[in-house]
Amino acid sequence: MSQLGFQCALNMAYEEAIDKVTQALKAEGFGVLTSIDVQKTMKEKLNADFRKYAILGVCNPPLAHQALTLRPEVGLLLPCNVIVYEEGQHTIVSIIDPLSMINVIQDPALEPVAREAYTRLKRVAEELANT
Repeated sequence: MSQLGFQCALNMAYEEAIDKVTQALKAEGFGVLTSIDVQKTMKEKLNADFRKYAILGVCNPPLAHQALTLRPEVGLLLPCNVIVYEEGQHTIVSIIDPLSMINVIQDPALEPVAREAYTRLKRVAEELANT
């Protein structure tokens, strides 16, 4: 686990890793709402070369509904981000720790929702690390 979340290195191609991550997230009730192709964006906006790198905005609708009902401002922290990028012969996956994000708001009512998201995303990271 990094300071901001869960991280693992996968011994697979970037494209395969994106698919694996998406499937593992789906198994825990998360869907990918947004997908930012950073490599493409850097090329288009800056004409700069960059490694394969994606930022996935993921959401578990029931958990998001609970959090937004408790505190509408929590939308500033949603969706949860997952990054996937090439690093040498590996593909790195990093998943945000919802408990670290909830520290920004410091509302005890949100802790159970963040804890549930944490448990689910941690299982995603563990499943990916075991592939």
